[in-house]
Amino acid sequence: MRALFTVCKRLSEKALVGPSPTLSWVPRRPRSVGGIPACNPSARRLVFSPSSEVLEKLRGHVEVRENFISEEEERALLRELEPGLKKKRYEFDHWDDAIHGYRETERLRWGPECQAILERLRSAAFPQGSQQLGPVHVLDLDQKGYIKAHIDSVKFCGSTIAGVSLLSDSVMRLVSEDNVEHWADLLLLRRSLYIIRDRARYKFTHEVLKDEDSFFLGERIPRDRRISVICRNLPA
Repeated sequence: MRALFTVCKRLSEKALVGPSPTLSWVPRRPRSVGGIPACNPSARRLVFSPSSEVLEKLRGHVEVRENFISEEEERALLRELEPGLKKKRYEFDHWDDAIHGYRETERLRWGPECQAILERLRSAAFPQGSQQLGPVHVLDLDQKGYIKAHIDSVKFCGSTIAGVSLLSDSVMRLVSEDNVEHWADLLLLRRSLYIIRDRARYKFTHEVLKDEDSFFLGERIPRDRRISVICRNLPA
């Protein structure tokens, strides 16, 4: 079954040029017991926009948690995913031109260790009792792969998208549908969790930048092969 990576809108390619940035941040959160992050005001930040207006719009609608899973938990996920992924070839012509250099699958059944990780992810991302898509979407991007700006179809996805990043750091960019100069970058470190909900989900496109475009606050963020394990809730 083709994974439900369905998109309905894409941002036309356009340079994102804005004023000299006034640094505003959403705090990076270090891992504590049980994978639940603790606040550390002095830690590095993981979300940036040159616009305080954009940051205010995204407040409460975007979250990045560093080290959400441990190295051993990452290995456990990879042990379950790699055998199936290796049977697939990377594709460079997505049916709606949204993704290049990818392979993907859906997984409904997991071993106990991975199931516990996914339950923790869902607990962090979704309100208690909310209905969620049963199959977990697994997207494997080649080192040269990337995801173009898009908004996931409201026909198949609800208000929240949450994913854990495996194998590589990357940069995700959100751009307002109403004004392409209103944007924010998310630094998705390896083993981090990102959550996009409500306004950020419906009013901003999201994309994963190409390796050659992968910068965060002017710092080069090398992109390698990246696997994302993504959960979504059902439309209301």
